[in-house]
Amino acid sequence: MRSNDGARTGGEILIDQLRIHGVRHAFCVPGESYLAALDALHDSDIKLTVCRHESGAAMAAEAMAKVTGRPGICFVTRGPGATNASAGIHIAMQDSSPMIVFVGQVGREMREREAFQELDFRAVFGSMTKWATEIDDPARIPEIISRAFHTACNGRPGPVVIALPEDMLRERIVVPDATAFEPVETWPGLTDMSRLQKMLWAAKKPIVIAGGSRWSEAACAALARFAERFQLPVATTFRRGHLFDALHPCYAGDFGIGPNPKLLARVKGADLVLLIGDRMSEMASQSYTAFGIPEPGTKLVHVHPGADELGRVYHPALAINASPTAFCASLEGLQPPNEIAWRGESDAAHADFIAWTEKATPQPGGVNLGEVMIWLRDNLPKDAIVTLGAGNFAGWVHRFYRSRQFGGLIGSTSGSMGYGFPAALGLKTLHPDRTVVCVAGDGDFLMTGQDFSTAVQYGLPIIVIISDNGMYGTIRMHQERDYPGRVVATELKNPDFAGYGQVFGGFGVSVEKTADFPAAFAAAKASGKPSIIRLKIDPEALTLSATLSAIREKSLAGGGGHK
Repeated sequence: MRSNDGARTGGEILIDQLRIHGVRHAFCVPGESYLAALDALHDSDIKLTVCRHESGAAMAAEAMAKVTGRPGICFVTRGPGATNASAGIHIAMQDSSPMIVFVGQVGREMREREAFQELDFRAVFGSMTKWATEIDDPARIPEIISRAFHTACNGRPGPVVIALPEDMLRERIVVPDATAFEPVETWPGLTDMSRLQKMLWAAKKPIVIAGGSRWSEAACAALARFAERFQLPVATTFRRGHLFDALHPCYAGDFGIGPNPKLLARVKGADLVLLIGDRMSEMASQSYTAFGIPEPGTKLVHVHPGADELGRVYHPALAINASPTAFCASLEGLQPPNEIAWRGESDAAHADFIAWTEKATPQPGGVNLGEVMIWLRDNLPKDAIVTLGAGNFAGWVHRFYRSRQFGGLIGSTSGSMGYGFPAALGLKTLHPDRTVVCVAGDGDFLMTGQDFSTAVQYGLPIIVIISDNGMYGTIRMHQERDYPGRVVATELKNPDFAGYGQVFGGFGVSVEKTADFPAAFAAAKASGKPSIIRLKIDPEALTLSATLSAIREKSLAGGGGHK
C-alpha cells in the first residue's frame, strides 16, 4: 500500500522503474523473499504471468525478449528458485537475448551465514550472465535498474541477475526515478561500408549468412532488399530461420545441424562470406569445420554488435562493430556492380533449398513427422509462430517447415530441452491473436510440461504437437553410434499425452496415422483450449536419413563403438 508522503518501499521503487523502462509483461514463480515487489505489482498495469516452475518462467521471458529485442523480465525466489531459473538464464546467454532476472535474497543482516536458501548470486551466476549484482540500498534502485537495462541490451545482448534482499524491498525512502532507457544502436562507419562495397564488387561467389540477435522486422526487410539488388544468396544460422522469408527468391536455406549438402558446399566454396549478427559457433559452423580457425580460408566480413566477438574465433578480412538493425539500414547505400559476376547464384541456391525441403523423406511407422511439418507450412497462417525445444524431432521442423516472417520460428540455439512450451507461453502472451504452435519431443515436453496448467489458467490456446517415440532420441542416436546395442538410460515410459492435456483442462488427441493429423489439428483449433496432439512415432524413425537399426548395424559392421 503506497503512502501519501512521497516515500516508497524498495519494492514500489523497483516496479516503478520497470514501468518507466517500458515493461508490460513479467513472468514469475512467487516467493516470500520478494513479497514487497509482488505487492507493488498489485497496483501496476504490468501483466504478471505466474508459472509452475522457475525454468518455465525464465524461458518464457527469454522467448519474449528474443522477439521484441527488449529485456524479458522474470521474478524468482532465492536458493532453489534461482537455481531452477538458471536453465533460462543460460539460454539467454548463449542465444544473446536480453533478460533481467530478479531474485529474492535473505535480509541484509543475515548475509554470509548461509541463511535459509542463501546464495552468493555474483558467484553463482557470474559466468552465465553479463552482470550479476545485489542491491544493498533502496536509494540505488533507479540507478541499478537503469544500468541493468542498458547492460542487457547493448553490445551483444544477454542476461542480468539482480538479487533483492527482503528487508531492502520493505524499506521506505524518497528517491527520484530514472529516465527511460533506449538500446544503443552501433552504426557502421562510412569507411566500413565503402570497403564492403569494394569487396562485393571484386567477389565471384559471395554469400550472406544471417543469425544472432538484435534483429527487427525493419532489419530483415532491409536485408531482403539488399539481397534482391545484389542477387545474393542468403542463409540463416541454427534456429534463426525467422530472419528471412523462406519463400524469398534469395533464400538459400538453414545453415544449422544437418544442412543441405549443396548449401554446405556453397558456403565452403564462397570467396566472400558476409556474416551478419552471428558468432558462427559450434552448431552453425558444423562443429567448427566450415571455416578455418583463426584464418577462415575465405574473405570473411563479420558484422556483430559485440566488439569482443570480432576476432574472438575467426580473423575477419573486415570486422564491423554494428548491430544488425543499424548495419542493415546502412546497406541501403550500397550499389551493386554493373555486371554481377555471380548472376543466377541466388536463384540456383533457392532452387536447391526448395528441392531439399519439398517432399518428406519416407519414414518407418504410421506417422511421418516430415509430412506433418509440410501440412503445417501449407496450412498455418503466414504470421503463425512455431516454437520448439531440443531433440532429434527438431530436424524435421528445420528441414520441412518454412518460416515466413520475423519471429515465426523460435527455438533455443543453446539446445535446451523443455524450451518450446514456455517459449510458446511467452509468445502467445505477447501475441494473443496469432496462432502459436509448439513442436516438442516426449522427453523434451515433460521437462516443462507442468506449465500446461499455466496455459489453461490464462486461457492461452497454444497447440502442442508431441513427437512420442518413447526415448531420448538424440542421446539414443549417439549411443547407437558409439555403443551399439548397449541401451541404457535412453528409454522412456510415457503417460497418455492426450489424457494429460485433458486432465489439466485442455484438449487432447492422439494421432497414429499421418492422414489423421489434419482433422486432429482442426479439432484442437476448434476447441479454443490449450491443446496437445500426440503423434505416435516409430522408434525406428530416429533421424531423417537413417533408422535406429541402420545406425546400429553400420556401427557394428564398421567395428565402431567403444570397447
